[in-house]
Amino acid sequence: MDELMIQYALLFSSLTLFFAWFLTKKVIVPNIARKNFPPSPPKLPIIGNLHQLGSLPHRSLRLLAQKHGPLMLLHFGSTPVLVVSSADAARECMKTHELDFADRPRVDIVKQIFYNMKSLISFPYGEYWRQLKTILVHQLLSYKRVQSFNVIRSAFGRKHSENELGKKFLMAIAEGQKMLINLSIGEFVPWLSWTNRLSGFNYRIEKVVKQMDESLNELIQEHLDNGLKTSRGEEAKDETNREYFLDVLLNIYNDNIAGASIDMDGIKALIKDIFGAGTETTMIVLEWAMTELLRHPKVMKKLKIEVREILNGKLDITFDDLEKMNYLKAVIKETLRYHPPVGLIPREVRQDVKIMGYDIGAGIVVIINVWAIGDDPERFEPDRFFNSSVDFKGLHYQFIPFGGGRKICPGIGFAMETVKLVLANLVHKFDWELPDGAKGEDIDMSEVRALTVPRKNPLLAVAAPCYF
Repeated sequence: MDELMIQYALLFSSLTLFFAWFLTKKVIVPNIARKNFPPSPPKLPIIGNLHQLGSLPHRSLRLLAQKHGPLMLLHFGSTPVLVVSSADAARECMKTHELDFADRPRVDIVKQIFYNMKSLISFPYGEYWRQLKTILVHQLLSYKRVQSFNVIRSAFGRKHSENELGKKFLMAIAEGQKMLINLSIGEFVPWLSWTNRLSGFNYRIEKVVKQMDESLNELIQEHLDNGLKTSRGEEAKDETNREYFLDVLLNIYNDNIAGASIDMDGIKALIKDIFGAGTETTMIVLEWAMTELLRHPKVMKKLKIEVREILNGKLDITFDDLEKMNYLKAVIKETLRYHPPVGLIPREVRQDVKIMGYDIGAGIVVIINVWAIGDDPERFEPDRFFNSSVDFKGLHYQFIPFGGGRKICPGIGFAMETVKLVLANLVHKFDWELPDGAKGEDIDMSEVRALTVPRKNPLLAVAAPCYF
């Protein structure tokens, strides 16, 4: 009887193994084989392709794409990541299958910094996101506000950056931007998440988030106090009667603006959007533009001639003047192409989709390499955009510094008006040279690994006032 039981057990085990083999070979493997995935470089156990990102991911990924193609599937730990490196591939993702690529990756650090992803930058596409965009576009960045520049100049520039509260907040914003790109190994290999606390990564995130939150609470309380004093007929701390970004958001919060609503965390998240994706990226573009003008004296001379001929002896620049400065626009476009402020745009696939013949599964993280997509990324040449119809509004996918589709940056108008006005004034009112007789080729062009791509070291230049 015992032998019979053993034989039955062996037979059952054999049948089980055969069934498992049959299921694997005839059902599971063919189903996987029928999937046409994008090409992938070899990966290492546990970390996948993380070691291939290098110190500057936008450059490292371009080199990989030159070998493996414009659509490339990498693995960051256990997370599959689709890298898009051509205009045609970007068009399919951002236009043809726009809704399928309309979400941002749900990353823990983003949830912490942006109040559970309540910002316009990070929140998934849907009703709340549309409401945030309406608030930003129609209430905060309307044409009238962009033309006046009162909001940024007073609320976020002259006033708050000069006191300790403002400085602490701006430093925390800058640190948060750096940490957004330096994601921890625990983000991609969940069972190693304990290393985040061991390495101090969690502590640094918590410290930055706390600093930003405390600063925002103080700024909000200051505006609430000013509003309360004004309503009582008392003198507020602010000597002007201008309405700031924060005042508009607080009016929406208090239901004083019809058709819009937002909670306090949403207000804080939108302020971070304005600083991080608005003012900081604008400053980065301006610094890179001046860097390239100093590296290319002929371009600087040509721009000076255009600006001064149009102004014809005038000191102040109007918006009508800016519209006539076509070479200025070309210089700015080339700066955005050559030094896109956000070199890598993250998305997440909402449902299974086929792109350029490849099968892309729901939940896959997508990285659009804006820097790699630009034609001839190693040469600065503004003439390519002079009197060109190619624009940065998301319709020409070989040039998408602000992204494309529904998730295109809503602050394009504000950012471009700011950059045009400041850059035109810099070349009109000053003559520029490098210190100590340095040449353009001596400028350090090192970049910082961050969510944005600023210069590693501040640009040093000598300005001599021009007298009219």
